[in-house]
Amino acid sequence: MALNPGFACGGRPGRPAVFLDKDGTLIEDVPYNVDPRRIRLMRGALEGLSALQRAGYALVVVTNQSGVARGLFAEEALGAVEARLRELLACAGVSLEGFYACPHHPEGRLSAYALECACRKPRPGLLLRAAEELGLDLAASWMVGDILHDVEAGRRAGCRALLLDTGGETEWVPGPLRTPHAVADDLREAARIILAATQGELHEPYPSRTR
Repeated sequence: MALNPGFACGGRPGRPAVFLDKDGTLIEDVPYNVDPRRIRLMRGALEGLSALQRAGYALVVVTNQSGVARGLFAEEALGAVEARLRELLACAGVSLEGFYACPHHPEGRLSAYALECACRKPRPGLLLRAAEELGLDLAASWMVGDILHDVEAGRRAGCRALLLDTGGETEWVPGPLRTPHAVADDLREAARIILAATQGELHEPYPSRTR
């Protein structure tokens, strides 16, 4: 099903996107890992992203990487992670439109990165920047992640939000912008939900399994 373009920032025609958290959503969560050899895609990732790409969604990674601020690895090390991720996805013909990372943390060890920023989720800065640079229609887009900070970032940006209940969220702190529109077990199921909503087969409130 072809998607009709909406409008991006500045009133330009924009594409819908699916914004993807990285660790615990797109790839297995190995804390502070920047070794490309240890990167493994999550179950259902290739099938789900292939379906979304065929439907016309731009696929964009938005990830918090506080390991930079904590002095655990250099910001430049994320380039190898992005390259390996693109390589794994390309095996199934899937391509990323963008890869956006926040290197900051207010309690970081490196002064250049130890700050309150607009890009660290749950703030929406990464999504807003991607929308501006890539010409995306936020109102027609989704944020998919494994914790409620991802949900909040998506909703703050004006997107719909889907929570992957893969065990990443352990605190379940509620809030007005922390309720997902839908919950899924993996990206394959997430794609089915998003595409059903696109075709008008789901109506809010979406099925939810939040605690």
